[in-house]
Amino acid sequence: MEADTLIKIQAQFAQDVYEGLSASPKHLASKYIYDHKGDLLFEQIMNLPEYYLTDCELAILKNNREEITNLFLKNTTSLNLVELGAGNGKKTKIILEELQKQSSNFCYVPIDISNNALLKLKNTLSIEFPNLNVSPKQGTYFNMLKTIESSESTKNVILFLGSNIGNLSHSQAITFLSQLAAGMHSNDMIFIGCDQKKDPQTILNAYNDPKGVTEAFNKNLLHRINRELDANFILDNFLHWESYNPQSGTAKSFLVSKIDQKVQIAALDLELKFKAWETIHTEISQKYDDELISELAKAAGLQITAQFSDDKKYFKNYILTKTALQKL
Repeated sequence: MEADTLIKIQAQFAQDVYEGLSASPKHLASKYIYDHKGDLLFEQIMNLPEYYLTDCELAILKNNREEITNLFLKNTTSLNLVELGAGNGKKTKIILEELQKQSSNFCYVPIDISNNALLKLKNTLSIEFPNLNVSPKQGTYFNMLKTIESSESTKNVILFLGSNIGNLSHSQAITFLSQLAAGMHSNDMIFIGCDQKKDPQTILNAYNDPKGVTEAFNKNLLHRINRELDANFILDNFLHWESYNPQSGTAKSFLVSKIDQKVQIAALDLELKFKAWETIHTEISQKYDDELISELAKAAGLQITAQFSDDKKYFKNYILTKTALQKL
């Protein structure tokens, strides 16, 4: 990673922490949970029996790999498979294997804010797929998307797996999808994973496991602020709390101060005061149904052209393309 890129990322992290913890109510962006430790913790979460999302999406990809890949390759001889938030690539490797079986002309472009995750992914891919054309990009999604060749002759398929869209509010999701649509050509598509509405207890269990891995994952935000911004958060002074509203389909994660306390963030010259039971909102995990996804897509100038579900109908992957009006 280039030094100036690292400096920009660190500066943005500092700015977002300052603004988020100075706000009322306090909040922090969940994307900053992901560093070396956060990546490892999330891999542990994905293996928890309560965290159904990974297994459901894996099942969808395994059971529909040929049909999905055929749709990706339709009407093109050149393909960029662009993944936003690539992580360890566990699920994507199913598609990569199927693409290589068809000897297609494609490049895999994983994008992630975590340089650690990208390095690990590139190393594993070099062993498992030695002939794969890989072009990893470290940074924010839209900054990196601007660097990818886009034309009518080269089809871009944007992967957004794991229900990462759920980390955005409805208005943010529309803005996000609209920005993706603005850079798409008529043949391009988005392949997006969306966790579905279901038994509220099943959802709560997925984000509040009894082993405390999810708690440690959320608290990694404070650990990272301590390390990178010279703060003195005492992690045991905060508890992890999960809530779910079945009406809106919104799950929210909080860090809750157990006591009245003060925290210093030296690098920001900032002193924070917490009242007992004051919260820091760290994450949103939106759950969907077909109607809601259709509304979000329509608002962004997109349409659902295919969808795939697991046997329990816990999770769905949708293919979104530009509407006829947007293609003009």
